[in-house]
Amino acid sequence: MDFLKKLFSGTPAKAEKRYHTFSVKCMRCGEVVEGRIDLDNELSVEYESNRDVYYGRKVLMGSGRCFQRMEVELKFSYDRRLLDQHVTGGEFV
Repeated sequence: MDFLKKLFSGTPAKAEKRYHTFSVKCMRCGEVVEGRIDLDNELSVEYESNRDVYYGRKVLMGSGRCFQRMEVELKFSYDRRLLDQHVTGGEFV
């Protein structure tokens, strides 16, 4: 019984930030669309100047008022800190 208490009474592991969320405003209709990128599964490695950089890309579309696509490109450092962000067809809010 003590074994089960020790097993289930431990402190939970520190929750790491898994998602990076962002909001983009459409240049055509002005609708704000929210997006997120999974930092564990949706990033690709891009090797630049002797350091690892992670790259993510998302294409967002609003709820149907206009069908403008907004392409978001994000670059992260090896420890998942945002280095650069660029959007086509909209602007970051």
